[in-house]
Amino acid sequence: MSFSNKVGQLSDDIDKNIKMVEEHFCHTEDLMKKELLFSKQKCVILYLDPLLKKELLQSSIIEPLLEGEIDGIEQIVHAAEVKKTTLISEVGKQLLDGFCVIFLENHSQAYTASVGGIEGRSIEEPNNERNIKSSHDGFVEEFSSNLQLLRKRMKSPYLKVKYFTIGDLTHTKVGMVYLENLANKELVDEVERRITSIEIDQLYSSGDLEELIEDHPFSPFPQNLATERPDRAVSYLADGKITIIVDGSPRVLVVPITFFAFYQAPDDYNSRWLVGSFFRIIRIFSFIVAISLPAIYIAIVSFHSEVLPIGILYSIRTSLEYVPFPPFVEALTMQIILELLKEASIRLPSPIAQTIGIVGGLVIGTAIVDAHIVSNMMIVVIGFTAIASFVAPINEMGTSARLLGFPTMLAATLFGFFGIVFVLMLIFMHLSKLDSFGMPYFSPFAPLKKEELKDSFIRLPLWKLNTRPTDAKPAYENQQGRTRAWKKK
Repeated sequence: MSFSNKVGQLSDDIDKNIKMVEEHFCHTEDLMKKELLFSKQKCVILYLDPLLKKELLQSSIIEPLLEGEIDGIEQIVHAAEVKKTTLISEVGKQLLDGFCVIFLENHSQAYTASVGGIEGRSIEEPNNERNIKSSHDGFVEEFSSNLQLLRKRMKSPYLKVKYFTIGDLTHTKVGMVYLENLANKELVDEVERRITSIEIDQLYSSGDLEELIEDHPFSPFPQNLATERPDRAVSYLADGKITIIVDGSPRVLVVPITFFAFYQAPDDYNSRWLVGSFFRIIRIFSFIVAISLPAIYIAIVSFHSEVLPIGILYSIRTSLEYVPFPPFVEALTMQIILELLKEASIRLPSPIAQTIGIVGGLVIGTAIVDAHIVSNMMIVVIGFTAIASFVAPINEMGTSARLLGFPTMLAATLFGFFGIVFVLMLIFMHLSKLDSFGMPYFSPFAPLKKEELKDSFIRLPLWKLNTRPTDAKPAYENQQGRTRAWKKK
């Protein structure tokens, strides 16, 4: 097959045009052909069988053509969108987008008509980001459905969408969504530059795109927030951020993002500010616990037993009496077992996964203590650490916290409390150095922005949240605040 066929022009010969399209698709057997007469001339309809509904094709395209007498395809077919083209490459693209193509005898152009694709998964609440008081709908794999969920909440004429196509093989549709009057123009240009510069054969999910556009690929911390919740995505749009939708993925990306955004949940804003602030502080505290608790236990047992009361120290020493392994090996073994149980529960069906979690936690935990492989206290420490890592509303941050626990445990084994302090210092230095699309990752603490502290590790009342983050630079001067509510004088 020659490349000229793919980019060539259509001719007046309908049979030759059909042959060129068939060669374009390598004579695939799911390219269907329907011949009929329209205004006493030969008419051929081509479509890819898996990408559209035959019932809609029959009612909106075929029947109007058979019954029509007006000499004009646009006036006959019942389609929301009808285009003309003279290029084989454009015909192929439209067929892959779920359109049907109409060829007429003695015509050197083709008509492409939208029919309606196969229905995807219905909109439902995402399992990974459940909330109590927030809305119970979530993004799905269908691009248009995800864009509709954003449009339904953000009814603003300033909401702008830019389309891109990525992947030489998959031709994945990607949409960049932002508010024209709030988003920083330099940020918009930078995101567009990174997306358009991608050269890849296939793009299947937002995770692939996230890895291709992030600033620091070797950092353990996620620099793009991937969410399945429309309410979360819309709230970031109102802050001047950019949302990226990838066709076929139920998660959208939000850029730029900060560390504290990963520990914020929609329920924080649907509860009173004291309640929301309390749970937000608990989540951020869980990050420190997930990183350092096993290391603190190792340091105390190995170097600094004098910091514990004599009663607790005696209990720990008793449980360690018959354990032949050092505390680091104990903690490493339990962390690996925890990860194995987690991976097994994810891959198995729900009823079996619950059984595996309970049986694995109880039976294996009890057996491993009775066999004197690990101590009772280590089971408690690792269990508490696991709970703390799962507190994060965004799963990627919880996984990062568990990964960072391993070097912290190693440092505690070698140097005790000094090693823990050194590793934590390195982690916070790294957080302070990171940036996401030019925005400081550890903002508003590094650099310090007092005005933005009111919605970071705590949440002040909504009537106090009257300014947007500094990365939102609107196009007009008279910017309204985030809230305009009654305030007590």
